Amino acid sequence: MIERTNNDAGAVRYYYDCHPTGEDLMGESPAHRSLAEYLKQVLEWLFRDQSCAVYENLNFFQTPDEYEYPLAPDVALIKGVTKTPDISWRVGVDGPPPQVVFEIASPKTRARDLEEKPAAYAAMGVQEYYAYDPYKTPLPLSRRKGGRLFGWHRDGRTGQMRKAPSLPDGSLWSPHLESYLVPEGALLRLYDSNRNLRLTRTEAAERRAETEAAQKRMFAEKLRSLGIDPDQLL
Repeated sequence: MIERTNNDAGAVRYYYDCHPTGEDLMGESPAHRSLAEYLKQVLEWLFRDQSCAVYENLNFFQTPDEYEYPLAPDVALIKGVTKTPDISWRVGVDGPPPQVVFEIASPKTRARDLEEKPAAYAAMGVQEYYAYDPYKTPLPLSRRKGGRLFGWHRDGRTGQMRKAPSLPDGSLWSPHLESYLVPEGALLRLYDSNRNLRLTRTEAAERRAETEAAQKRMFAEKLRSLGIDPDQLL
């Protein structure tokens, strides 16, 4: 086993820091990987001006038991932190639990995502949990449950997860992300309160380039209308 290389008094040699979990052995489909990376990029750009960390498939532990089986959400958002974990994250030692987590469906984990993980994440202190099915043909359990996107918000009084109310289009509002989560096939999109799409860094750069190019074209057309050839200007 590999001992975590930090100086915290609670450092533990966790078995699953260097051995695969059952989920690790299952692997990930292209749809699963693509959506996880997309969500990570959107959240990183959304919180770029705040102390915030976004992780994919990071093991979260809650006890000093070296054989504790971790929770490892596909995407986790932790506000108010800047540190990078050496190997995994021990809640209460490395920092708080994630405020928001996402699980992306697979045929073997869908039932656990919908039936077991809401309570497990509530016990860890997660405030919002979302499970999404990105497959072109939704998985059988998704169809039986009536949708692709499911969400839970932790009740501060009871500490239990409560189903998040969905809108007619199947979208959910995330208080911590200040965003609507909108199912769009293989992608789960985020929109602000005015229904403007939340972008990744790359998308924002492309949007700026398109806007600048349009402004240049408009300026050139204005010059031509005045009888000035813009190509002759220095």
